[in-house]
Amino acid sequence: MGFPGAVAERADADYAVVGAPLDVSTTFQPGTRFGPERIRRFARTFDDYDRRTDHHFSDCAVHDAGDVRAWDDAVDYLEFLGGSLADLRRDDVTPLLLGGEHTVTAAGVRATDPDTLVVLDAHLDLRDEYDGNPWSHAAVTRRALDGDPDDESLSTVGGTADRAIVLGARTGSEAEWERADRDDVTVVPPEEVTDWSPDFNDESVYLSVDVDGADPSVAPGTGTMEPFGLSAREMRDVVRQVAPHAVGFDAVEVNDRDDGQAAALAGKLLKEFVLSHADG
Repeated sequence: MGFPGAVAERADADYAVVGAPLDVSTTFQPGTRFGPERIRRFARTFDDYDRRTDHHFSDCAVHDAGDVRAWDDAVDYLEFLGGSLADLRRDDVTPLLLGGEHTVTAAGVRATDPDTLVVLDAHLDLRDEYDGNPWSHAAVTRRALDGDPDDESLSTVGGTADRAIVLGARTGSEAEWERADRDDVTVVPPEEVTDWSPDFNDESVYLSVDVDGADPSVAPGTGTMEPFGLSAREMRDVVRQVAPHAVGFDAVEVNDRDDGQAAALAGKLLKEFVLSHADG
């Protein structure tokens, strides 16, 4: 089943849902391979009509392109996935990527080549590598900024972001916090997210929602839970603010280890993104 309300044909689409069920570098609780299917399933109960924007989601020209089947070679998979997303951008279609582990964001960034990456996340994800793997989900923001450390992979997909804004981050290694001190990274802790407002000017933006940015009480179905996180409403408000500036979106790190709370949140945030983007 496709994402509910994503009824547009590919040729008529302004947005396209793409599942990316990559699940190879999860460091604690695996299961992100089930994320795209669960997000679609737990969005079935949502109403099509949105009172705030006076839009029907089904009128927003959203197409569900299905999943890009994942395989074990993450770099090879990201190259292929990035090419698929770049094809959408060439047709002026905004990609809506459903993970899958957070590593898939690297493909979204490379395909859309934004000026700014905005991430809702509990973790900085600024490691140069994790357990010897530079393409771990724990290094995705670093890869989105600095590219491939070997300068060999993902070369055909596009560029990197000029800066990153990480909203809700509350943990990281000492080296990550040192990397975060550089001018191209802004970290907004959970207690300051409510007062944050974007200042993008004419910059293009890619928005990534790691569901572990939410407090575990809100979204326990994720691989690496981190207490003292964001409320669902705070995440929604960020999505509404950023969406009008965005060239791409993803919701990642949903697994199958809860009763659907994480998937429902991710699906609702995807709808909020589309409705706010279309209204903006």
